[in-house]
Amino acid sequence: MISLLILTKNEEQDLPGCLESVKWCDDIHVFDSFSTDNTLKIASEHGAIVTQRNFDNYSAHRNAALDTIHFKYPWIFILDADERLTAELVFEMKNEVSLAKENVNGFRIRRRDYLGDKWLKHAQISPYYIRLIRKGTAYYHREINEVLEVSGEIKSLNGFFNHYPFSKGLKQWLDKHNRYSSMEAQRWIDEHDGKVKFSLKRALFSKDFSERRYHQKGLFYKLPGRPFLKWMYMVFWRCSFLDGRAGITYATLQSVYEYFIVLKTKDLINKKKSTSTL
Repeated sequence: MISLLILTKNEEQDLPGCLESVKWCDDIHVFDSFSTDNTLKIASEHGAIVTQRNFDNYSAHRNAALDTIHFKYPWIFILDADERLTAELVFEMKNEVSLAKENVNGFRIRRRDYLGDKWLKHAQISPYYIRLIRKGTAYYHREINEVLEVSGEIKSLNGFFNHYPFSKGLKQWLDKHNRYSSMEAQRWIDEHDGKVKFSLKRALFSKDFSERRYHQKGLFYKLPGRPFLKWMYMVFWRCSFLDGRAGITYATLQSVYEYFIVLKTKDLINKKKSTSTL
């Protein structure tokens, strides 16, 4: 009834737990970016079907998985190795897809992010993600913080799945977001050069969560003092302090990430100005 797609690159630490949470599924696909650790061995031991492809960018890579893999079932759940499905969500998903009308092609599901064993209930900025889709009805766009577009109606589920972004330690999180910040800075330059228009109306009132977040982020990038504003927003508006030390830590890390984007964007602009004057 539901196939599983898991994207991997050197995930020997997190993959066993991920696969354990989806052992109910008899059509698990691991789409691997040529891991050099024991990822493939672990996947094979758990009965997953492995496909490999050289990574180019997030959207293209995910679209390639959706386009080239032969999924057994009409519904696909997309999962990362540091995520875990809950039994309650699995039960709800199976029930919902069996009753889904033809015009329903996707389901939006709440993700719970953890820092250690603490659920970042208040600090988490984007809790809802489209992860369960009907085969052939969805594609990704944007190279970084990719957005999944679904043709047809999208419904929301009550269940949730868990995410452990700090499972490999703080250094790994910082290294990853250092890379992300470079990509975000370049994306800002590309959108600025392309004169992309961001809508306040869509940022506030769009019924589509992904579209709303896209325009919110585009408008937010135009504000001065973004790192400080983000920290204030997370700590006092979203009340991340209610998550204790974990909430304050997460808000600070997100602000540092925002500062990386600001610095790298300015650096790209200066380089562009220097090149144009030569």
